[in-house]
Amino acid sequence: MTRLRYLLAFGVTSFVFGLAAQAQDAPATPPAATAASPTALADFAAYVDATRKQFDVPGIAVAIVKDGRVVMEMGSGVRKLGDPAKVDAHTQFAIASNTKAFTAASLAILADEKKLDMNDRVVDRLPWFQMSDPYVTREMRIRDLLAHRSGLSLGAGDLLYWPATTYTTEEVVQRLRHVPLTNSFRAEYAYDNILFAVAGLVIEKVSGLPYAEFVRQRIFTPLGMTESRINAPERIGPSDDVAMGHAKFNFKDLKPVEPMSWRNNEAAGGIYASVHDLAKWMNAQLAGGTYTDAAGKEQRLFSAARQNEMWSLLTPIHIPEPSVPELKATKPNFSGYGEGWFVSDYRGHKLVWHTGGWPGMVSRLTLVPDLKLGIVVLTNQESGAAFQAVTMRALDAYLDAPKTDWIAAYAAAVKKSQANADDSMKKHEAARAKGAKPSLPLDGYVGTYRDPWYGDVVVEKQGGKLTMRFAKTAQLTGTLDPWQHDTFIAHWNDRSLNGDAFVNFALDPDGKVREVRMEPVSPLTDFSFDFQDLRLAPVESRN
Repeated sequence: MTRLRYLLAFGVTSFVFGLAAQAQDAPATPPAATAASPTALADFAAYVDATRKQFDVPGIAVAIVKDGRVVMEMGSGVRKLGDPAKVDAHTQFAIASNTKAFTAASLAILADEKKLDMNDRVVDRLPWFQMSDPYVTREMRIRDLLAHRSGLSLGAGDLLYWPATTYTTEEVVQRLRHVPLTNSFRAEYAYDNILFAVAGLVIEKVSGLPYAEFVRQRIFTPLGMTESRINAPERIGPSDDVAMGHAKFNFKDLKPVEPMSWRNNEAAGGIYASVHDLAKWMNAQLAGGTYTDAAGKEQRLFSAARQNEMWSLLTPIHIPEPSVPELKATKPNFSGYGEGWFVSDYRGHKLVWHTGGWPGMVSRLTLVPDLKLGIVVLTNQESGAAFQAVTMRALDAYLDAPKTDWIAAYAAAVKKSQANADDSMKKHEAARAKGAKPSLPLDGYVGTYRDPWYGDVVVEKQGGKLTMRFAKTAQLTGTLDPWQHDTFIAHWNDRSLNGDAFVNFALDPDGKVREVRMEPVSPLTDFSFDFQDLRLAPVESRN
């Protein structure tokens, strides 16, 4: 995301979602705490339980590392609603955009081996690579692929793989040449996923290995991450300890969602992992890229110099005011993006962190380098509020911060977010021309429409109603219900998407459809549904 669906690009309050159904109750597994755990975390298991229940999260897993040691691993709740199997430290979750740090590390490994330089031009590694602007094509460096400063808009091109499409990774990247730039190159931050697909192809070209195999051989195996895999849904067995994602269907009803594999952009968000494994990853990061192998010998994944570059701020990020006063303490003094990592501060300490979002799962991994502290929170529900509340409680415990009711703070943010969404819909309703009917008979809107970068979208008439179908995206099939004049609302059949969209047909002087534009109905819809970037034009019939 990630969307990556509900890809929580910032660890702040604008990416938290509604409450309704109660998650199945299952007590937390007592954490394996040691003397390195502060007394402030004595009731941490109960706190995680309370967070889970407040934000309707079926299951949460947490690991904390400090000074090279795992001081806590725990699970709370269940893997799937209606199933008694509990979440524990070994339960695997989709970590989504937390995968981006593994992609950055993979490039760092290759850079250390002098197989590439981070300042290499992308076209020198992938000669066919092309952006929509020739200057950006020529000047795009490998480092730029990781820094969200390309000039693309927020989430640009995500519909090429989100929801899952039948495009290959190569086809996704080839279509990038048609995705419009909305800003100057390296001018400002705008989160994207598509350039990580390019980074994955660079890794494959330079190493001679598929991306998933490179990560397995060069990162998972050395660190002993045996509970990690890429595109896990394709390999999940009935006895595997894997969480099922859950979403609020229609923003209200909590239900399981089908697992998704992301074959055409693994490098942006394809990893499933447990907190047990991610504790090993955090310790290697906090040790400057080093780890101890099975023989007790210190080894190195990547150099300290390369890690310093990954953790250095490349792209500044505007710092908004917190959405509610209760979150005032979370406002950083600086914020930006490095190479596969966000970089900011909290209470005088530098934070290196990332979040991830997937169908039914969101997560956050946070490092505090000067304290050798790492915290990872994985959840199986699309509630950013839950992982934020848990992360902040753990950070405060190690920073001797004033006690804050983070559950209440993020609950206030959720309430405000819901209210803002309600107000948005009320404004649409107020502006709607009641009783206005489509200008054309329904047959007049039927046809195939083509966008330069996405491809074809088909509008058909079935049973007296219009339907819309994205040719490469099975989940984006639904009914077009009249809204007003030549505007309809696409209600997708898969109600877990929460991505309904306004669809406006623009007519030419002769009453023929000239163009179709779309935009999400709700401000809560994830930014990866980048409908607003589509420029759909009718495909001329050859008959």
